[in-house]
Amino acid sequence: MPNENWVNRILQFAMSQFDSNKDYYGVLGVDKHATRREIDRQYRRQASRHHPDRGGSEEDMKSLNEAYGVLKDAQSRRLYDDSRRTTTTRVADFRPVYTPTARDIGVMGQCLSALLCLLAGLFLLLLVRFQWIWFLWPLAILAVGVVGFGVLLARSAMVAANDSLPVTNRLKRHTKLQEAAFWAVIVTTGYGLYVLLSFE
Repeated sequence: MPNENWVNRILQFAMSQFDSNKDYYGVLGVDKHATRREIDRQYRRQASRHHPDRGGSEEDMKSLNEAYGVLKDAQSRRLYDDSRRTTTTRVADFRPVYTPTARDIGVMGQCLSALLCLLAGLFLLLLVRFQWIWFLWPLAILAVGVVGFGVLLARSAMVAANDSLPVTNRLKRHTKLQEAAFWAVIVTTGYGLYVLLSFE
């Protein structure tokens, strides 16, 4: 009997470390079947967004740390899940709805999207220019729109690449220079394309 009393005390202490009414999975932005690696990755991502030194609030960071503290440990996570099951069985009317977060395609995915968009737009522009028939003018407008969208995707990829750099990287401090170089390349390429397409 003394061992059983000791186990009950440990369980009560462990359960007092978290609030079973809080949705720690929702705080971290993971589903309840997430692996430890996914939880760690999502915690780092959320912590970099909500850290008070980066403009986040302390309350968000506290709740994020609390959720991570419970979900990173397998035993406390199991206790939390068990207490959530008993809580949700008591409240039969409440059905939590979970929408999984979208997977981040990463910097290379953004670069590839921008490249494909730019290539498709340039292909359409060249097709309209060298096979000019009067009814193809809507295709030319579409091509310009696709190229413009590709430019926006390329800028987004540049910003994402800059955000993925460590804080100590020197390039991270020169965002205005990167913006100027990016737009200089875009304007120069646009002018070169104009000259190429204006030749008869």
